[in-house]
Amino acid sequence: MHLMDKPKHAVHAEDVPPRTTPSNYPEPFASRMAGRIKRPLGDFFGLRNFGVNLTRLASGSVSALRHAHSRQDEFIYVLQGCPTLLTDDGAVELQPGMCAGMPAGTGRAYSLVNRTDQDVLYLEIGDRTPGDEVTYPDDDIQARLEDGRWHFAHKDGTPYA
Repeated sequence: MHLMDKPKHAVHAEDVPPRTTPSNYPEPFASRMAGRIKRPLGDFFGLRNFGVNLTRLASGSVSALRHAHSRQDEFIYVLQGCPTLLTDDGAVELQPGMCAGMPAGTGRAYSLVNRTDQDVLYLEIGDRTPGDEVTYPDDDIQARLEDGRWHFAHKDGTPYA
């Protein structure tokens, strides 16, 4: 029996198909997400109020551009490997069993990077609050969640094509 034919009450997380597009970012940022594989567990189960992703980072890859949400809380839990959490306060080496939370509206930007030669596997959980805006302190990009879709623009407001 194929995964999609089974009842969607319980599955092995690694059996959930990965996203078909590796990143929502426009170029030149999308290609920087090479080596990241997200399995949208929340979407698979039809969850509407929050998202859950099982994310794998190959050696040298990053979770996202360093960013901060205006309305969306985010939480990560490391299952395998030792990613580096990059924040405004610097870098913190994480290990399996460690977790981190990024409350909305603090302006505190973060990203994970895999600086090791082993894959990293972690759960990321975030809510889906409408009107969320994302700032990216290191890059010329900003985002806004409207009608369930991310809209990206340069910091001067010019939309990305």
